[in-house]
Amino acid sequence: MPNRKSTFTAIVVPLIVGVIGLMNLMRQPRFESFHNVDVLQLLASGLCFGIALAALFALLRGPRTS
Repeated sequence: MPNRKSTFTAIVVPLIVGVIGLMNLMRQPRFESFHNVDVLQLLASGLCFGIALAALFALLRGPRTS
C-alpha cells in the first residue's frame, strides 16, 4: 500500500507548479497574442495538472487487491 503522505505530495507539488506557471502566464500583457514560449508553458502547466489529477484518481481508487 502506498504511503498516503507521498501520494498527497504527488498531487500537491504538480498542482502548485501548474498553478504558478498558469498564473505567471496570465499576468503577462501579451497573453492575448500567444507566442511559442507561451504555448510551451501552457503545455507544461497542463502536464502538471494531468499528473496531479492522475495521482488524485489513484488516491481515491484505493489499494489494489490481487
